[in-house]
Parts: sequence; C-alpha cells; structure tokens
Amino acid sequence: METITTIHASNSDARSTPLSKGSLWTGRIMTGLPALFLLIDAVGKLVKPAPVVEGTVQLGYPESVLLGLGIVLLACTILYLIPQTAVLGAILLTGYLGGAVATHVRVGSPLFSHILFAVYVAVLIWGGLYLRDERLRALIPLRR
Repeated sequence: METITTIHASNSDARSTPLSKGSLWTGRIMTGLPALFLLIDAVGKLVKPAPVVEGTVQLGYPESVLLGLGIVLLACTILYLIPQTAVLGAILLTGYLGGAVATHVRVGSPLFSHILFAVYVAVLIWGGLYLRDERLRALIPLRR
C-alpha cells in the first residue's frame, strides 16, 4: 500500500520572514487600490450606466452579459478582501483579468494603456497579498 505524505507549514515555518509594519501597510494599500477599482467596476456593470454599456458593446459583448460579469467580479473581489479566502479570490480575479487581456488583444487595443492594464491590476493584487500574508510568503519565498 502506498503512503501519502502531506506537508503542513507550522506557524513557526510561516513566520520565517518577519513582517514589518511598512510591509504590512504597503500590502494593505496595494490590496485596497485594485479592490476599490474592481468594486467600482462591478457596481458599474450591475447599475449599467450608458458609458459602461457603450464600452462593453464596443468590446464586442452584448449588454446582456453585464449583469453576469458584475456578479462574478463582485463575488471574486469580496473573496479577495476576506483574509481567509484571499488567495482563492486572487486566483479567480487573475482568471477574470486574463479575460480582459484577451478581449483587448482581440479588438486591437493599445498595449500599455489597455491590454496590460489588467496585468498591472493583477500585479497589485498578488503583490499586496504577498506582502500581507505570511502563508503566501512561506509558500513562495523570494530570495536575495
């Protein structure tokens, strides 16, 4: 019979790199900025003001997708803001933002201002989470 070994990181393992107040607050700010942007974006998709509808249609999507996109974006952002589900939220938001990149590539948007904007948001999401979550830093240690 085969033995399956599970590795668990103890609290002492996760605290191998002490977290400074500066890193914690930088992580919180890096978390808050994209979260605020994504929450506003989600509400815009749910409320459907004319500029949001026009932008969606210009990207090649029918107005009918806005409600679904708004619900998905709102749910993923809320998951990201809850410490216990932040990693799951970050993973789901990365997938959502990948769709935004693909959409802008498909319509021929400018590279740095439109196509890579979602990448910039994803970097803030993961960077903020990395700075404020000891478990993630233990899982992905950066070495000097």
